[in-house]
Amino acid sequence: MSGNAEHQSIPTRLIFLALILGAAAGIAANAAAGGSERLLWVIRNVTEPIGQTWLRMLFMVVVPLIFSTMALGVVNLGQVGSLGKILGKTFGFFLMGTAIAAAIGLILVNTVRPGDGLPKDLVDQVMTEYKGEADARRARLQGFGVQTFVNIVPRNPVEAAATGDYLALIFFAVIFGVGLSRIPEQQSKPVTAVLDGIAEVTIRIIGLVMQLAPIGVAMLVFSTASRFGLSLLKALALYVIVVVAGLLIHLLIALGVIVRTFGRMNPVNFFRTIWPIMLTAFSTSSSSATLPTSMRVSEFRLGVPRSITGFVLPLGATANMHGTALFEGVTVLFLAQVFGVDLGIGAQITVIALSVITAIGTAGVPGGSLPLLAMVLETVGVPGQGIAIVLGVDRLLDMCRTTLNVCGDVVSALCVAQTEGLMQEPEPSAEVVS
Repeated sequence: MSGNAEHQSIPTRLIFLALILGAAAGIAANAAAGGSERLLWVIRNVTEPIGQTWLRMLFMVVVPLIFSTMALGVVNLGQVGSLGKILGKTFGFFLMGTAIAAAIGLILVNTVRPGDGLPKDLVDQVMTEYKGEADARRARLQGFGVQTFVNIVPRNPVEAAATGDYLALIFFAVIFGVGLSRIPEQQSKPVTAVLDGIAEVTIRIIGLVMQLAPIGVAMLVFSTASRFGLSLLKALALYVIVVVAGLLIHLLIALGVIVRTFGRMNPVNFFRTIWPIMLTAFSTSSSSATLPTSMRVSEFRLGVPRSITGFVLPLGATANMHGTALFEGVTVLFLAQVFGVDLGIGAQITVIALSVITAIGTAGVPGGSLPLLAMVLETVGVPGQGIAIVLGVDRLLDMCRTTLNVCGDVVSALCVAQTEGLMQEPEPSAEVVS
């Protein structure tokens, strides 16, 4: 793929400025006219539609990008005979990071105990306000368990692509790539050329979409901030602080150590390089929507080869959720404290295990972890409808945990490439968000 820019890329600082301005304007609007019909009309008919339109433009290239890059990655890895080894290393880094994240969350929530002493009238008020949404999210859970892993094998890959079932799509792409690598080169070459062309086109589309990033980011953040303001955030401040502190500890310390040890890179330089990925993840709250940016920055700014980015990053966007595992662990114990449910060490180990396992089944879209969170709650004896208490602040926490989820994916890709000796020279002139 050519690294020559065809048009001016959007500076990261401009996206960051749009995020700050959107948040400030939203908080000011909530303080001046929070809950008014006029403000709600603006949110529903102006800011939210604009933001969602931009987000959909990112989502629309995810399916062709996942299929083309995943299949090509498998073909390239299959040609050098390292597919099985790469897969083993990938899941090794996934599980290590996710387990560490869940453990950090449980240590923090047991130390701070943010659920103790939460006023009962506040609990009742929030439960009433968000009961309908909580019930709807619980209803979206369709028997997570053995059947979830059976469903990874799609009956119809076109249906999997249409419904956003990315795990099933990835499975088909892997099998397709394996099959493609086992036919004669004169037959496989035209197909790989088509796949490479599809990947190239999607990357160009992403470049165009990211030109609109400041507008989309500002509209999305304004819609959230103006709807909820700071009132509920203040009420649940200790819980929010515990979650965000856990995410930061894992991001800066745990991932920093992994980057230094296995990625053989200065963590400061690493995080400076992937800053565009972090901003995109924070503003979209979606691992899937961030995937195009993750792949471009990882390949051209970090020097991770496309055979690795095309294999590890799409897989990570659906099966590697460090932030989600930490968030689930903290939230389960927080709600157990609120409802007076005493969880012993055995139950807490169960929470860690379930947080790691259910993170694999989490959709890489905004709020995708909440239905599975309800299942974890009920498994350890905490009322599942308790998720209503955290719904008001979940958008902010979703933005934060998605950022960690995506960083975990990029760290895994870097470490796999580095330990396999596959790193290449970065191309800083390539067309990515700068």
